[in-house]
Amino acid sequence: MFIVTSEQMQHMDRFTIEKFGIPGRVLMENAGRGAVDFFMEQFQPTPATRVAVVAGRGNNGGDGWVMARYLMEKQIPVTVFLLSAQDRVKGDAKANMDLVEKLLPYFPDCGVVEISDAAALDREKTRLIHHDLFVDAIFGTGLNSDVRGMFKTVIQCINQTNKPVFAVDIPSGLNADTGAVCGVCINAAATATFGFAKIGHILHPGNEYTGKLQVIDIGIPGFAAGKQDLWFQVMEKQTIAPLFPARAFNSHKGSFGHLLVLAGSPGKTGAAALCANAAKRIGTGLVTAGVPEGINAVMETLVVEPMTVPLPETASGTLSPNGLDRILSLAENRQALALGPGLGTDPDTRKLVTALVETCSLPLIMDADAVNCLAENPTVLKSRTSPAVLTPHPGEMARLAGIYTSEVQADRPGTARTFAQDFNVILVLKGAQTLIALPDGRLFLCPAGNPGMATGGMGDVLTGMIAGLAAQGFSLENAALAGVFIHGLCGDLLADIFGGFGFLAGDMIRNIPETIHRHLT
Repeated sequence: MFIVTSEQMQHMDRFTIEKFGIPGRVLMENAGRGAVDFFMEQFQPTPATRVAVVAGRGNNGGDGWVMARYLMEKQIPVTVFLLSAQDRVKGDAKANMDLVEKLLPYFPDCGVVEISDAAALDREKTRLIHHDLFVDAIFGTGLNSDVRGMFKTVIQCINQTNKPVFAVDIPSGLNADTGAVCGVCINAAATATFGFAKIGHILHPGNEYTGKLQVIDIGIPGFAAGKQDLWFQVMEKQTIAPLFPARAFNSHKGSFGHLLVLAGSPGKTGAAALCANAAKRIGTGLVTAGVPEGINAVMETLVVEPMTVPLPETASGTLSPNGLDRILSLAENRQALALGPGLGTDPDTRKLVTALVETCSLPLIMDADAVNCLAENPTVLKSRTSPAVLTPHPGEMARLAGIYTSEVQADRPGTARTFAQDFNVILVLKGAQTLIALPDGRLFLCPAGNPGMATGGMGDVLTGMIAGLAAQGFSLENAALAGVFIHGLCGDLLADIFGGFGFLAGDMIRNIPETIHRHLT
């Protein structure tokens, strides 16, 4: 499912009106009618239900006027509270306001209240809040500054009623491009949006203010979307499932690749084991884990199906650059390299990571300390000879990009997309709503996953899953998309079994096959 920026949606609206010839008033009529259908389905109002439509003076308010008209004709008592002087309403919004006023003599339980300033709001506040349902048609998708004055007060009053609110296009006060709250925001139980979902509906915290989201077809032709460079998608099962081909009857372990994992250090052997075991569970034919020689004996007790190889280590027990030639020799018969879980950041290990990035010809899946080792000099990524996936969490992303974690979290899509394009890598930015940014500018959001996954080792499992798929022959793009999506689905399956917390990364590994079978085959 594509999601769009406010600017992209405006261009599609303008193209439909000016080039395709569908009048804006028709689009507004379709929007209001479709929104009423969703409103009725969600709240099932009766003639005893009092509905307040709170409208601004722009086109978002115009959609509200259309809704008011259809609700009146369904015998639902409606009062439209216009947050403007009536003589300031123009264009299609005014035309629909005028239609409502023509209907008022026939519907004595309905009305229009003009609130043009703070004094008027003081007079009408009690009347406003004494309704059973609210329709928010104050601001549209163009808002990008904090809500102030009378509008702020109205939004706060509506929220404080604790009555259900239905948002038209987007909850007023929500930034359509980032999901950020512009000071205050309508807390909607449901939202009807038009044409396409907006980025702000989906990204946190916007998703929590949007409530149940319904996209309404208002008549924008499909090729109008084709005129836009739509670059942001929400992943769906029907697009991931076809990536998994049926296995041939005469398959053998060599048919499904051989993954090399370089990971682990004293105290972090578990990270290496989780990565290697996850790669096996995702279906990789063979997995070899190269670990510092000092922890190899421990590693062998943690993995059964994966093989282990002891490699030269530094004085601190991490992988040493003295093992580079051995590693490159091992890589000759492998299909992908997972690098980083529990690796440590010893200065000599950093040298090894840099050397591998510059010389290894295998697809690289780099996580955790591999990312941290690159943070000193990320430009080395530009000199590599193979495709790469990086899977940082927000803190690692901040170190890699040379910014604060708060800056990463303030613009997760922009941070991921910019880095992926600048360094020609696939960037998996982990966290709630994990993002996958591709070098060509496309961005994918994973809708699966839950807070129960906020526990150590989950990232190591993800690295093994992505790397295992790459070793099996998936393109690195498809390996990242499928790995992230299955990872999230596994977490949701565990939440169904255990509840909201307390399940472990090892539990996820055991559930990988069932998750794929249940959801993707």
